[in-house]
Amino acid sequence: MLRAIAQNTHATPDFAARSRPVQAMACTSPRVAILLCTYQGARFLTEQLDSILGMKHRNWQIFASDDGSSDATGSLLLAYQQRIGKKRLSILRGPERGFASNFLSLVHNGAIEADYFAWCDQDDRWHPDKLSAALRWLARIPSTTPALYCGRTELIAADGTRLGRSPLFVQPPGFGNALVQNIGGGNTMVFNRAARDLLRSASRAMTPVSHDWWAYLLVSGAGGEVLYDQLPRVSYRQHPHNLVGANTSLRARLTRIAMVLSGRFQQWNELNVRNLAGVPHLLTEDNHALLRRFEDARRSGGVRGYLMLRSAGIYRQTWQGNLGILLALLCRRF
Repeated sequence: MLRAIAQNTHATPDFAARSRPVQAMACTSPRVAILLCTYQGARFLTEQLDSILGMKHRNWQIFASDDGSSDATGSLLLAYQQRIGKKRLSILRGPERGFASNFLSLVHNGAIEADYFAWCDQDDRWHPDKLSAALRWLARIPSTTPALYCGRTELIAADGTRLGRSPLFVQPPGFGNALVQNIGGGNTMVFNRAARDLLRSASRAMTPVSHDWWAYLLVSGAGGEVLYDQLPRVSYRQHPHNLVGANTSLRARLTRIAMVLSGRFQQWNELNVRNLAGVPHLLTEDNHALLRRFEDARRSGGVRGYLMLRSAGIYRQTWQGNLGILLALLCRRF
């Protein structure tokens, strides 16, 4: 059963904790592989690495895949490696084919083994309880069941000033939602070994829209467990070089309407459908049927197509998002 949790309190992260010395890894606690991807990230990388050093959960190892940075990113990684040791920080060369390929290259790297895996962006700040909160939930899921933790974020400006929070999603996660929306940023995602194996079982040649949306699609489509934590555990930095920003402002929403009219969402849907069609054996029977109904609704278009989606249980998290689906169907851009 796919489920979400709701929490109404928010603990202010104590970033002073990041100055604590790195302790020896606890052998009895679950081991987490932090999958960090970097590219020209020197400006904010120190803050992110320091926040990782301040995690309450101590048994982690960073695998940093750099995609050919020409700034000081490489020297910063080397400096931290010298500080905490090669067993705690491994530096790898990325495939240099974009951010999604870089993150997925770490998933497919057979040398990286752990109990749990956490994608990590170069310019955020993790709250001290990020890993411990994710692991508390993941530990409840049978090890053979793919499980994916994700959640809401606190938004910060380039200088660290708080800007608010990302949109709050209250509808349950599931494949019907994943077909039209990704509710979890990769910077919040932590997943178990079964989910990692599921991602590995898909062809490395696939080119998904994004690594995080692909994870949400696959785990939910395979009948796994997905949790959306309504309490932010990551400070998500907003700056001009964000590849994907928060969808909170009027300008951002107008931009997304323009993307609908331009056919961008239609292209994303086609890519997702094509990728999922390439791994039918990974989907449950019910979700395979749901994918077919999704394709039928796209072909029908208009109000009829929208009613077909709603009848099938395919939805976005907000009424504005569902209105956007209707607009796209009316314009034949879905």
